[in-house]
Amino acid sequence: MQAPLSLVPETSSSLLSGLLQGRFAAGLGLAFGSLPASVQITFAIVFGLVIGSFLNVVVHRLPIMLERAWRAEISDAINEPPQNDGLPARYNLWVPRSACPHCGHVLSAWENLPVLSYLLLRGRCSACNAHVSLRYPLLEIASAAFAAGALALFGPTLTALAAFGLCAALLAMSAIDIDTHLLPDSMTLPLLWAGIIVNFNGMFASLHDAVLGAIFGYLVLWVLYWLFRLVRGVEGMGYGDFKLLAALGAWLGWAALPQIVLIAAVTGAVVGLAATWRGRMRFEEPLPFGPFLAAGGALTLFLGTPLYRALGG
Repeated sequence: MQAPLSLVPETSSSLLSGLLQGRFAAGLGLAFGSLPASVQITFAIVFGLVIGSFLNVVVHRLPIMLERAWRAEISDAINEPPQNDGLPARYNLWVPRSACPHCGHVLSAWENLPVLSYLLLRGRCSACNAHVSLRYPLLEIASAAFAAGALALFGPTLTALAAFGLCAALLAMSAIDIDTHLLPDSMTLPLLWAGIIVNFNGMFASLHDAVLGAIFGYLVLWVLYWLFRLVRGVEGMGYGDFKLLAALGAWLGWAALPQIVLIAAVTGAVVGLAATWRGRMRFEEPLPFGPFLAAGGALTLFLGTPLYRALGG
């Protein structure tokens, strides 16, 4: 059946627009790839620092936004006005401008420079002299390292950009999990679907392996959760951990899951025992598992599966 004449020009225009956009993106990729390697790496580092600065905003504000949403739902359910938390009514990842959490001093442009501002201000607020957490520059440096590492490993390609996107999301979720013991659905679920999408043409794994990775990644920890709960009578991990491992399976394929879980379990046990021995935490105190899953995923992304080769697999 022939399409209505009124739709033909619009369809042709859409196809032409898509082709032009594809050629433009390819042209940008070729232009960037033709630059000297030192320029490419420098750009990746600066880009990573900027994204890292934004990740700091996500880590700080997203839990507050989620808590506000939960309180609003409770207030609606009990028909009472929500409590005033002292923050502006419009509060998201973009507004208001960044400010000191201690005195409310709005940061100027030069105070928002990644890493550099922290060094120039010697880790303190310029208005109240309050200490600024070392996590801010560390997260920015980690983001820059991931950006440079992705470029070095995958070259000036969309694969490198996707790999960095995965690492940036893992960084933000790890920091949120450390602070709040939460892995928000608003981050884990989009990351899962993004893994399916990037592997539609086999970027990191075949689509078949990506789908199986998402399924097995969720089920493995779900089964362990219920076994631990039946044996010990308490929850050993949160549902966010299931979803994060499912997302990593969607990105890296089902075959990467055993190594990711092994790395996470070993590093988590070592860190937990060390923290308990030094008196930083009690033995029965829960330890966020998300950062260790993220570490296993990042190591597998960059190094492949060396544990399989060591075991003769």
